Amino acid sequence: MTTVIFIHGTGVRPPHTEALNARVTASLAEAAPGVRVVPLDWGERYGARLAAGGASIPPDGAGATERDGAGEEDEETAAWERLYGDPEAELALAATRGPSGAIPPGAALPDEELRDRLARLAARGESVAPELGPGIGARAADLARSPLLAPAAEALDPEDLAPLLARALAAAVIGAALAEDAPVLCDGPTRDAAVDRIARELGATGPGSTRGPVGRLIGRPVLRLGSRYAVRRRRALTGAAHPAAGDVLKFLVRGGPLRTALRELAAAVEPPVVLLGHSLGGIIALDTLIEAPLPGVRLLVTVGSQGPFLYETGALPHLDHPDPLPAHIPAWLNIHDRRDLLGFAAAPVFPGRAEDIATDNRQPFPVAHSAYWSDPAVYRAIAERLP
Repeated sequence: MTTVIFIHGTGVRPPHTEALNARVTASLAEAAPGVRVVPLDWGERYGARLAAGGASIPPDGAGATERDGAGEEDEETAAWERLYGDPEAELALAATRGPSGAIPPGAALPDEELRDRLARLAARGESVAPELGPGIGARAADLARSPLLAPAAEALDPEDLAPLLARALAAAVIGAALAEDAPVLCDGPTRDAAVDRIARELGATGPGSTRGPVGRLIGRPVLRLGSRYAVRRRRALTGAAHPAAGDVLKFLVRGGPLRTALRELAAAVEPPVVLLGHSLGGIIALDTLIEAPLPGVRLLVTVGSQGPFLYETGALPHLDHPDPLPAHIPAWLNIHDRRDLLGFAAAPVFPGRAEDIATDNRQPFPVAHSAYWSDPAVYRAIAERLP
């Protein structure tokens, strides 16, 4: 009788452990009658825990100033968070307000002067605000061509629109830097000083003009989903997230006891043995096998696992890239869903030693990372390769 040792992934703790084990056991029994599933429930004993009760997590709202306590600074930070993702968000909201009044016959269109000023900024390029980083010239040229500029200019006075455009320029440049994973970005005061200077060049009057009524155009209910909510709820959010992240870190640094537990279990069950690991469970199985042979183990199955990625990045504890897999590693089936951003391919980095199967459980990430155990294709693939 084949014995499958099932090794769960990160963050799994009772009572969810029992439900997961029952689902995997029943589904494997249906796909491969006669197989015996023995779970390695490592989370409670070997997984991460906050040993000091979370003393390292700053209290919610730690370091708040009087102004911060009133919510203004958090609100501003959240507004910038939104703008980095959509620099023209304020411009679009201003445009929806409609014209503030009729344009006299023969008068210049409200956006003409602003387009000219933006074009001059574009010609000067990075010298306008070098502290923001490269790209402001191109962003100013793009903004001058924006179809939102005309309706926004009709809805607002040019003096009110200037700081809005300045924020859009700064957000576009910083947002691009974030997307490119730039190593250094300016801090908030430096950003604000640059925005003030740009705003004055666009027609605003006096320093500090970027923090006016226009900033309230952004929809605050959306913003509460961002930085302000995270800071206010940091202790709860960290407490909820720490098992998953902590499990990975603890295994990579102090995984010896868990590898020993798997080794002892594999020696105690009836062969032939299959190691079936999900996510971090796959890393645990792979790294334990690499460390030393496991007699009786005839198949390794990793599902939605990061083992190949850790190997390629040099973070797999017992195998450095480009060293090959030891000869004693058994047949290896690696299953990853095409939408699971935490599932990686093994065959390209272990050519001839691993077989990849790409599945599609039709769930978006991160649900796709847990939906393997409801996908019949996963169990069929395993059943077809059982020793």
